[in-house]
Amino acid sequence: MRETVYLLLIWLGVTSALALALFGWDKLMAKARRRRVPEAALLGCALLGGSAGAALGMALFRHKIRKPLFRRFVPLCLCAHAALLAWAALGV
Repeated sequence: MRETVYLLLIWLGVTSALALALFGWDKLMAKARRRRVPEAALLGCALLGGSAGAALGMALFRHKIRKPLFRRFVPLCLCAHAALLAWAALGV
């Protein structure tokens, strides 16, 4: 059970770091009026485990905070990932 929790924590950490980097890169490219990261990639990264990094990126870079889809989807994914981690930790 502990191995599962550790692997899940590693997965969530790596994907969150990737999501944070993607949000930062997209904000930088938006300011420079250059080619942007597709919204589907940002949302997909959040869905696949990077919701903590996506939420941090939204707050830190003040990026995508006006988009209703991001304002609803990222916190929903964050709750789902927290529930998954709790489920794995409790061994239910």
